[in-house]
Amino acid sequence: MTDPAEKTVLVLQGGGALGAYQAGAYAALCEAGHMPSWVAGISIGAVNSAIIAGNPPEKRVERLREFWDRVSSRLLAWPLSNDDNSRRIFNETSATLSAVGGVPGFFEPRVPPAVFQPQGTPEAISVYDTTPLKETLLELVDFDLLNSGAVRLSVGAVQVISGNMKYFDTAKQIVGPEHVMASGALPPGFPPIEIDGEPYWDGGLVSNTPLEYVLERSGPREDMVIFQVDLFSAKGCMPKTLFDIGQREKEIRYSSRTRLNTDIFREVQTIRRAIRRLRAEIPQELCGNPDWQLLDGVSCNAAVTILLLIHRRAAYWTQSNDYEFSRYSMDEHWLAGADDVARSFDHPDWKNRTRPEEGVKVLDLTRDLDTDAKERRL
Repeated sequence: MTDPAEKTVLVLQGGGALGAYQAGAYAALCEAGHMPSWVAGISIGAVNSAIIAGNPPEKRVERLREFWDRVSSRLLAWPLSNDDNSRRIFNETSATLSAVGGVPGFFEPRVPPAVFQPQGTPEAISVYDTTPLKETLLELVDFDLLNSGAVRLSVGAVQVISGNMKYFDTAKQIVGPEHVMASGALPPGFPPIEIDGEPYWDGGLVSNTPLEYVLERSGPREDMVIFQVDLFSAKGCMPKTLFDIGQREKEIRYSSRTRLNTDIFREVQTIRRAIRRLRAEIPQELCGNPDWQLLDGVSCNAAVTILLLIHRRAAYWTQSNDYEFSRYSMDEHWLAGADDVARSFDHPDWKNRTRPEEGVKVLDLTRDLDTDAKERRL
């Protein structure tokens, strides 16, 4: 097994109602003894991250369950049948209820609607009011604990005016409910959140995963195991209808950064480790050379294992699954997250893992579910 000094990091992607999968995955990680010292999230991943970092270990799963029970409390019914067509009808009905009536503890429709609001105000450029989310965060998150340094928290948002990505990080600043809300302020549904005079939107507009931030801007490099919990799978099927296109487009758009970031990091980390190995071979007269000092400054010997936990699409999912907040689906997502952690930890590649000799190892130990799901759809 790996060195016990290996830092544990939890990285949570955005994906709305699918975020219950992350809560279930965290519950299973917690039960297995993997307690993160750093949690980073985007959008709904930022909400889950704040609940984790803002509660003591023994209360985190309970608080996550409180949040997901609350936001799924409007529709407590279940499908008439579990065949794919019945589930599509049930899910679309649930999503319509969320779109029309809002989600308890999260957002509610504006009254009067945005078109009747004064131009240039946040109310005029958003369909929903997210005041309920702020109240929920203040109730479920201890922001003093969150900022205590017990667990590092990083949440990403994008500046509306400049289009630049910005991370709010407890290692550098005080983080409050407004920073978490900014990370999840997806337009045109939600209003921008103003922080220090600057309006922010959902970080998923630029990158739906904070993995790049964790890998490249974490300060001194050290051995890490990163649990990357994604809510959209890159792999999928060829769309058959116009409705299928919306879902497939979301999957591609929101999953692509994970693949890109891991591929680039693997290449860069290989170079860094090669430079570090050259230290003993460099002649003394070159040690003061500015070019060598620059290269040596970015070198390191850190080893990183990235375990991918990806919520695979069910055959009955539609383009509305990320705003389908029924209790039935929430429980389903939660269980899927817990099951994927259990399947991964039971895999020989996880059980027998060692410190990666090449510097980076990426494990996707539930990828067989892609094939299973495809066969069910055919």
